[in-house]
Amino acid sequence: MRFDVIIRYVGLVLIFNAIFMLISALISIFNNWDTGSYPLILSCAICAIAGIFPLIFVERNVQITTKEGYVIVVGSWLLSCIAGMLPYILWGGEFSFINAWFESVSGYTTTGSTILVDIEALPAGLLFWRSSTHWLGGVGVVLFSLVILPSLGRSKVIMSNVELSSLAKENFRYRTQKILLILTVVYIGLTILQTLLLKIAGMNWFDSVNHAFSTISTGGFSTKNLSVGYFNNVWIDVICIVFMTIASIHFGLIFSTFIRNQNNIFRSEVVRFYILGIIAMIVCLVLNLKFSGNYDTFGEALRFGAFQVTSVISTTGFATANTNLWPPFAILLLIYCGFQCGCAGSTTGGLKADRILLLFKAIRARIIQQQHPNAIVRVKLDGLSQENSLISSVTLYIVFYLVLTLVGGLLISLTGEDLLTSFSSSYASMGNVGPGFGAVGSIDNYSSLTVFAKIICTMLMLFGRLEIFGFIHLLFLHSWR
Repeated sequence: MRFDVIIRYVGLVLIFNAIFMLISALISIFNNWDTGSYPLILSCAICAIAGIFPLIFVERNVQITTKEGYVIVVGSWLLSCIAGMLPYILWGGEFSFINAWFESVSGYTTTGSTILVDIEALPAGLLFWRSSTHWLGGVGVVLFSLVILPSLGRSKVIMSNVELSSLAKENFRYRTQKILLILTVVYIGLTILQTLLLKIAGMNWFDSVNHAFSTISTGGFSTKNLSVGYFNNVWIDVICIVFMTIASIHFGLIFSTFIRNQNNIFRSEVVRFYILGIIAMIVCLVLNLKFSGNYDTFGEALRFGAFQVTSVISTTGFATANTNLWPPFAILLLIYCGFQCGCAGSTTGGLKADRILLLFKAIRARIIQQQHPNAIVRVKLDGLSQENSLISSVTLYIVFYLVLTLVGGLLISLTGEDLLTSFSSSYASMGNVGPGFGAVGSIDNYSSLTVFAKIICTMLMLFGRLEIFGFIHLLFLHSWR
């Protein structure tokens, strides 16, 4: 394995991060050189120098191996998270070393958990940088970088294959270069459209851009302590619900629907399962909230219930209500949403609706097989028979995911946190959901957790964002020999 080649490609990703640090620094400068100016300028300089040096001293090599591709992708994520800490540490305030690491990892993995008690105390440039980590991490810092890199031939294919799961690639029937362009066009297009709609609905330009970054990346960082609930605006809630839902659907299908391709949202069995599931959960939640006395009218129950279901299942993590005060049934329903989450090929975390649907179909096929031992029962998705190897990998992933969530919850409970806080911190971090319940509820934060608990949460965030096996490959490099 050639470490010089790996350093060169990771350096390109650092340069990409430096560009957004520069934009954030300019925002601080235009805001009368607020307290975020110098931390952002210095961080930008450090990242730019660290990224440029390998380009100067390491010879360009077009071909890389699959092993090198894994190290480049995972290394890019880790180094981006480290680079993302710099503005926070240099600014100070609530950002100790571990808090800066937590906030940076939470941003890049689009988890949206925060350690900040007073978000509004941050200067404008730092708030924009915080949202930028979401936007960069949403579709993947590596995929963004690949779009602007010169032609890399097979290397580009290897790195995009590492970044995208097999389920995510299922509805991309294009060459690698076109897949990358589709992802970028849809991502940027949705961000611009939501920014304009939020501005029309009543937000200022700064808040509109930041919340659009967080929505399309399904991240959840807000510029306000009370999240979206601060604005108390029905139209802003509706816009966020619509775009959180869209951003949690396969980007390839969104593109195909826009160009009127046959392989579109309306023909996708996974999307139907996902959307019908959201509707069913909203109906159940609204009825539970109304008849439990949490809200006086069905309109209020629908407004806040629909927002929280969409926010959690899309792993965005915005809040308009204190879900800790909701009845147990509503909390359990939201926990299920946080496990399933959106569709593969979107910016969401969690198990993905695709895997849940395949699991249900596999269970049904197994029951039929036991009733009719001699029958050949196929698991089909969108009319196509699925390979047994795919079913096995889906089952293995779900089991591994649940085990890691359980282990994470057990480790956090060792720090003295109550059961609800420990478990919800673990599942919310693993699913990149953000807010949990208990001490880390929808209008609370993770500042009260111990250093050990915060480290566990950030590890789970990385496992969830890299879909477990991408991160594990880096931990077991010796097995590639």
